[in-house]
Amino acid sequence: MSAPAAGHRPDATSEETWAAWLPQPWPGWVPDPTWRRVVVCAAHPDDEVLGVGGTMALLAGAGVQLHLVAVTDGEASHPGNPVLGPAELAAARVAESACASAALGAGATTTRLGLPDSAVAAHEDELALALGAQLAGADAVLTTWTGDGHPDHEAVGRATLAAAARLGVPVLQYPVWTWHWAVPDDPRVPWHRAQAVPLPPSVRAAKQAAIACFTTQVHPLGPDPAVLPPEFLAHADRDHEVLW
Repeated sequence: MSAPAAGHRPDATSEETWAAWLPQPWPGWVPDPTWRRVVVCAAHPDDEVLGVGGTMALLAGAGVQLHLVAVTDGEASHPGNPVLGPAELAAARVAESACASAALGAGATTTRLGLPDSAVAAHEDELALALGAQLAGADAVLTTWTGDGHPDHEAVGRATLAAAARLGVPVLQYPVWTWHWAVPDDPRVPWHRAQAVPLPPSVRAAKQAAIACFTTQVHPLGPDPAVLPPEFLAHADRDHEVLW
C-alpha cells in the first residue's frame, strides 16, 4: 500500500457492514491440481499479502511454485517522512515482503522491477513487456484488480492482462482497496465474477503473521499515522479471500 492512505477515509465502509453482507453464494475456488507455477503481481510490497496471502499459502501447500513480481518497492508510502527517506523506506519494505513470504510458507521467488511508486501508469507499456518474460510458462497469474481505486494497482492489472493475453495465461484479479471504498452490491464491482477462496484457520493465522511483518505500514512511522490502520486491516482478517 502506498499514499494516499485508504485507511483514513471518514466515509470508508466498515468491516461490520461487509460482514453483514458476506458471505455471498459465490463459487468456491480451489487450486487447479495441474498447476505447477503461478505468478503473483503486486504494485507495492504488502498488496500480495493483503489481497491473496491466504491463496498464496494454499497454492504453496499444494506444491505450486510461486513467483512474485514486485512492480515497485513502495518508496512513496510516507512522503516527507523524517524517520525514513524514500531509499530507506524502499529497503525496509523489501525486507518486510521477504518476512511476509516466509510467514506464509510461500517459498516464492521474487523479481523486483523497481518502477516508481505512485507513477506506474506512466510506465505501463514497459511493464507489460517486462511481465511477458515473467509470465512465460506460468499456469496462471494473480494480479491487482484493474478497478481497485489506486492508479498503481489498476495499471499493474491492465499490464498483466495485456501480457497474459499474448501468452494465453489465465488471469485472476484480487481487490485490495475495494473493500474500503465500495459498498455491498456496489455496481462498480464485478461481483458476478467473484469466487470465494476459503481459508482454513491455520492459513488465516499465517496471513495475519505475514501482515504483521509490514511494520512500516501497520504502525505509525514518526509523526505519520499507520498507512494501514486497524479498520482497514479488518478487511484482510476474514475466513476467505475473493478473486475475479
